[in-house]
Amino acid sequence: MTQVKAMRADARRNYERLLRAAAEAFAEHGERASLDDIAKRAGVGSGTLYRHFPTRQALLEAAYVDRVQALAARADDLAQRLPPGEALTEWLYEVCVGGIEVRGLKSLLGSAVTDGSTAAGTPCGTAVTGAATRLVVAARREGTLRPDVEPIELLRLAHGVATASELADDGPRHIRRYLSLLTEGLRPAAG
Repeated sequence: MTQVKAMRADARRNYERLLRAAAEAFAEHGERASLDDIAKRAGVGSGTLYRHFPTRQALLEAAYVDRVQALAARADDLAQRLPPGEALTEWLYEVCVGGIEVRGLKSLLGSAVTDGSTAAGTPCGTAVTGAATRLVVAARREGTLRPDVEPIELLRLAHGVATASELADDGPRHIRRYLSLLTEGLRPAAG
């Protein structure tokens, strides 16, 4: 938000209109919504859109950063209320459901987990990988997660679970089952 406060008033209004228009367009058409349409909805030219958001990814990131940060905060809330393994599974469920129900969010989260090194440089990537790391460390310490499981791997697997649920054409209905199958395989072997 520092960037927004440092802008001239008219630039700030354009930026905020672009974010609202982008959120609407992404909700209707997913991450492939027309950028020209977003600019028109916001009442600005394409040049203004690209000045604020040089790439589609930058616009997606800005449109969903609050939602992703809330999802990351949700991880901390779950960690306070549930045992670590349960908190991790419940959070992964919420990540999967959000990825299906909020068009464009799965794509944004997918790009955040494609390459863990570049994800760390974006606000959304930082928020989601940080939340996953905190939950993974706690579940490992509790002994409900294999010690060799990395946070980025879990995020990629959750992305896969959301995709599998979409492929089954049943929305989030089977996510808990898919996550159960997944997390059972991630538990340490009984000694």
